[in-house]
Amino acid sequence: AALDLRYDENGDIVSQPENRQIYMPLLLKTLGMSLLITVVCLVLGYPVAYLLATLPDRHSNLLMIMVLLPFWTSLLVRTTSWIVLLQTEGVVNDVLIASGLITERIQMVHNMFGTVVAMSHILLPFMILPLYSVMKSISPSYMRAARSLGATPAYAFIKVYMPQTLPGIGAGSLLVIILSIGFYITPALVGGRSGQMISNFIAYHMQTSLNWGMAAALGGILLAVVLLLYVLYNRLAGINTLTAR
Repeated sequence: AALDLRYDENGDIVSQPENRQIYMPLLLKTLGMSLLITVVCLVLGYPVAYLLATLPDRHSNLLMIMVLLPFWTSLLVRTTSWIVLLQTEGVVNDVLIASGLITERIQMVHNMFGTVVAMSHILLPFMILPLYSVMKSISPSYMRAARSLGATPAYAFIKVYMPQTLPGIGAGSLLVIILSIGFYITPALVGGRSGQMISNFIAYHMQTSLNWGMAAALGGILLAVVLLLYVLYNRLAGINTLTAR
């Protein structure tokens, strides 16, 4: 993992101006990827949490086991599994070629796409579980009352049910975005050059360049960003909504 370094004819690194903000684009990319991963987890996790809360116990328990299954598997195993699936000669490309959807193999790993897919899969349970804990406490009588007053199922769901799940949405989103900002192993393995995050460069300065001061500064920036997200959520929704249920 290297930045946009420039070398002279002797192979030495050319010094860059001190006011050049070389890590600002990387920080913005990290925040953007974390936000995208959070949105993907919310879109995928909301229906699953709703099924967990509304299905009969026999079926919901089986679905809960499937949700918790990633926790029983090593993070390294899950990450390398995505490399096998998404690589150019991998299973996903083979299926797309065999189905005729594509004619040339697509690069889906060692880039930003691979990082988002792998991290969304790993962090999805952290979105589902807070949503499920909130949805389980919502009485079905609210929906029945809305239906009895003439509301359509979709209108009742959007206007009556979804507002009551906002604490779960807030808790799950805050948890996922904070975890994704500091993720290291998955971007390092599947991210390549374009899919790495700021945590990978913290590790680079700690282990390779031995620039511990830079690593400490980047770590401090990450901590400040996390605290800022916490304060922002508290201003917008109130941190007490995380434990409202």
